[in-house]
Amino acid sequence: MRGFRAVVEAHGADAAMLAERYGVGAEALDSDDVLVSDIAMARLLEGAARDLPCPDLGLRMALHQDIGILGPLALAVQNAPTVGSALESASQFLFVHSPVLSFGIVPDPEGRHGEVGLRYGSVDGGAPPPRQGADVGLAFVHRMIRFLVGGPYGLHSVHLPHRPLVPASRYAEFFGAEVRFQQPSALLRVPRSLLDRPVTGGNESLREIALTYLQGRLPEPGRTLAPQARVAVERSLGSSPPRIEAVGRLLGMHPRTIQRKLAAEGTSFGSLLDDARREAALRFIQRTNLPFVQVAALVGLSEQSALTRCARRWFGATPRTVRALGVTAGARSGPP
Repeated sequence: MRGFRAVVEAHGADAAMLAERYGVGAEALDSDDVLVSDIAMARLLEGAARDLPCPDLGLRMALHQDIGILGPLALAVQNAPTVGSALESASQFLFVHSPVLSFGIVPDPEGRHGEVGLRYGSVDGGAPPPRQGADVGLAFVHRMIRFLVGGPYGLHSVHLPHRPLVPASRYAEFFGAEVRFQQPSALLRVPRSLLDRPVTGGNESLREIALTYLQGRLPEPGRTLAPQARVAVERSLGSSPPRIEAVGRLLGMHPRTIQRKLAAEGTSFGSLLDDARREAALRFIQRTNLPFVQVAALVGLSEQSALTRCARRWFGATPRTVRALGVTAGARSGPP
């Protein structure tokens, strides 16, 4: 959501009020860590573009965004040795940043041997992103690549799945290339040689640290939904009710579908929630001096007594003892 507030306020409107109108909490406007439902996000962007009016809202938002919005994934991307390896990291680990979006290198849609496509879309490969979402997403990818190479990178053309929302010349000016509309996918057509271009100023040690962190969130064989659901649960702790219905809205899936798929992957929503709470609670107990009643709230528990009961089950000790003695996360665990 970075850039939304600035663009809306430049049009003389109240960004927080507009966000609330479309079901997005105002806290999401000023934090890169708040996970927002893809449906609510789409409604907000489309509604704001219409209400302001600001039909190029997505393009304007992208001007306020930089690679830092990717969090730990940004470290892996910007410290890669080549553009190709940077884009592969983005493709592999984007689910950590956004469980419902995907990015990947695909064959050139025109079949040209020396070109490839950089496709941005949904995880399931189905319907393309909504119009403003496609604009801001592809515009961000374009700016990210410019950042990695330090300027123009040989962009041949841009494909967008919708009609132009502003004169086509506005898109051409933004991307510096031909823009084609009503295409099957949202993608950038680039020279294959771009993948071999070096990324200057990278730090291999930082990249290894980032990759180690991200690989800890990789899906295990046969487990594709669990990592996405776990990310959604982690980011909803303390900011929204940690219920399967809320996670279902974030992932665009019915709760029963989530339950069925998680069961097929050998886990459950309750187990994911319990694991996320345990790790978050341990972090807050051992690394901060926050009151335990506040720790309870931050991990989605109703009261301090609930945290005490969970701590005894997780660690075999009260929160006060865990803080004093430094009990480790793996000391003890049980079913939720």
